Amino acid sequence: MVALTLKEISDQLESPNLRDRMVALANLRDVPAEDALPLIKKVLDDESLQLRSMAIFALGIKQTPESYPLLVKILENDPDYGIRADAAGALGYLGDARAFEVLSRAFYEDTDWLVRFSVAVSLGNIKDPRAHEILIKALDSDEVILHQAAIAALGEIKDIESVDLILRFAQSDDWLVRQRLAEALGNLPTPKSISALKYLEKDSNPNVAAAASYSLQRLEANEG
Repeated sequence: MVALTLKEISDQLESPNLRDRMVALANLRDVPAEDALPLIKKVLDDESLQLRSMAIFALGIKQTPESYPLLVKILENDPDYGIRADAAGALGYLGDARAFEVLSRAFYEDTDWLVRFSVAVSLGNIKDPRAHEILIKALDSDEVILHQAAIAALGEIKDIESVDLILRFAQSDDWLVRQRLAEALGNLPTPKSISALKYLEKDSNPNVAAAASYSLQRLEANEG
């Protein structure tokens, strides 16, 4: 991809051709955040949901003081659930503790499972231990994908108290749930975690078994 100047990127972001706008946005990859932000903002309300999604992702990567309020506004007000989910995910990239309250509200108030999934992932990314209650609630969801996200996030926040509550997923029909459990237990050093990981090492799915072996090695290394 030929690098464009900021003026060329700015002009191309106003092109009627969607592909031109997408290429221009992709060209912001190596542009400093302060220079990129005004250009990202040009397409935050684009008619293309795909381009808007790219722009929201860019807001999470190109971090400036304005990124946080922009993402909060999108999460709280956008009519499109996919865009709200993107905003929730991008807030996780920021790693800003202020996002906990906003993400919590979205989890309880947004009715779409994709938004709630993104919230759970982001709560893991910002590593805020206050997420315990929300993530435990997510374990009772009917959506298997929420189980995956919540288990992973509980591992990310090193929530030792959750071990008993997530072990019931060791026999989940979904192998990705079992894999996320094996990965999370590597951050949760308890005797029950070790027993569960030895069980998961024998899992019929090679990804689950490998994740369990790796987590066991991590726990043993930390003990040493």
